[in-house]
Amino acid sequence: MKIGIGSDDKTHLTNFVVDKVIKSGHEVVLYGPLKDDNAPWPLVSEHLAIDVKNGFVDEGILFCYTGTGASIAANKVPGVRAALCGDAQTARGARWWNDANVLVMSLRTTSEDVAGEILEAWFNEKVRDEDVVFVKMLTEIEKRNMK
Repeated sequence: MKIGIGSDDKTHLTNFVVDKVIKSGHEVVLYGPLKDDNAPWPLVSEHLAIDVKNGFVDEGILFCYTGTGASIAANKVPGVRAALCGDAQTARGARWWNDANVLVMSLRTTSEDVAGEILEAWFNEKVRDEDVVFVKMLTEIEKRNMK
């Protein structure tokens, strides 16, 4: 899979995640400071989310200090379901019930060990057939509220 990874800051955690995703056999596309572009987090998040929406990358991973801003910005792009995950169980649920396509982590609170667990859960879980109906409901909500 081709995975987009973006952040508002290049840190030991972002380096760890990029390395881990590459070692897992995925192709990586970098955004923002991870590719030496000092774009602010809202624009990094938007750019990555647009690339997920348009299929340039299959999925995305975003970081910002709390993770909240990056997830809000990414979720402004129709078709993107960004999930802020602080643990493996939340990442698993985001995939299982929500078919999330952008993983967001906090630079402030996520350790490398926890990030590794989150990535393992993220890449090993997929939406369950019985829950696709809920993802369709999310899409309908999005369509009803587009201007």
